[in-house]
Amino acid sequence: MTATAMKGPGVILAGVQIASRIESMKESATLAVSAKAAALKAKGVDVISFGVGEPDFDTPQNIKRVAIEALLAGKTKYPPTAGDKPAREAVAHKLRLENGIACRAEDVTITVGAKHAIYLALQTMIDPGRGQEVLLPTPAWVSYKPLIELAGATCVEVPGSIDNQFHITPDQLARAITPRTVAIILNSPSNPCGTVYTAAALRELADVLSRNSRVTIISDEIYEKLIYPEIEPGLTHWSPGSDPRLAERTITINGMSKAYAMTGWRLGYLAAPGQSGAFAREVIKLQGQMTNSVTSFCLPAIVEALTNGAAEVESMRNVFMTRARLVFQHLAAIPRLRTVAPTGAFYAFPDVSACLGCTTPAGRRIGSAQDFAEAILDEEAVALVPGEDFGECARTHVRISFACSEKQITDGVARLSRFCAALR
Repeated sequence: MTATAMKGPGVILAGVQIASRIESMKESATLAVSAKAAALKAKGVDVISFGVGEPDFDTPQNIKRVAIEALLAGKTKYPPTAGDKPAREAVAHKLRLENGIACRAEDVTITVGAKHAIYLALQTMIDPGRGQEVLLPTPAWVSYKPLIELAGATCVEVPGSIDNQFHITPDQLARAITPRTVAIILNSPSNPCGTVYTAAALRELADVLSRNSRVTIISDEIYEKLIYPEIEPGLTHWSPGSDPRLAERTITINGMSKAYAMTGWRLGYLAAPGQSGAFAREVIKLQGQMTNSVTSFCLPAIVEALTNGAAEVESMRNVFMTRARLVFQHLAAIPRLRTVAPTGAFYAFPDVSACLGCTTPAGRRIGSAQDFAEAILDEEAVALVPGEDFGECARTHVRISFACSEKQITDGVARLSRFCAALR
């Protein structure tokens, strides 16, 4: 198909008008890498993939069994848009008990994954054309910026530094807030960095936000259960929505995908207790005109996971913690890379600056992280994600997902070490 320009915004693609906001949107870098790696594997190439942010564990049997039983029992009709009462109650109970968030079932909606929850929050909040801004501490997950822009706001990056574990400082945050700022997206543990803000550091950011009453906090806590105090002693999760100063204007995002190995179930949730759930009701109104509810027979699986899933989650967390130590041990031994120890999630985010300007054994010039990722996939069959789409400050980094076996980590990083050593 060929595209032709239009008078005004957008393009014509094979005779069909394409909105400019969609035509200019980039494909997710993580999905693109996964697709290319899968294509090479289909051709018989021995690819070691560090690209996908997906646990390599199966969903625990008790959770699957509950969904199967619900399906067989005839739970196949439309549920309420926001999910049925037991699922919403289970989420609200979890947020009260574990996160200290004063939350009712009515303040919760079950969404088609956490990404859908973030989309709904931004679409409900942003008025296109009013020059509104959303702050985004970077490096940040590749979808935040497109979701902000799709909603009609400007994404203002607040860059973290590898010298500060990729975290932003309270002074940076204070300087970034303007009269146009309507929200900030916080994500800890971090995708792509694999680092975690301490509770004290988050409270310092909360101090700044408490003085700026116009700013809504969107707290993406999808990796909250994957934190490794064995690596950084004393590290714990802290939810901004538990701070009484911020409780009325904090939207907490979470889901079942990462901690419970339920990525394909597409089950997330949004909680907005402020003003007796006023924002949540507006979100649910939009959801009702969009996707409506999640799959009905999956709802009991949420209850089962949140009620009886702790032991399996802890078992998986321990495995990821061991892998975090292993991947950092190997990466730290590669002279041309610079990285920090992963303390949460399942990512490492090394800086490959020392490799830029070099040439690979196949004669390829490395001018960017994108070049680095493409070259190592072609020449060593290692798939990782280039840093450009994670923010301007991430342009010289690559993301490595260690949601894979210890053997894959050891073999893959050995290939990475060989690749870096061979650069000239």
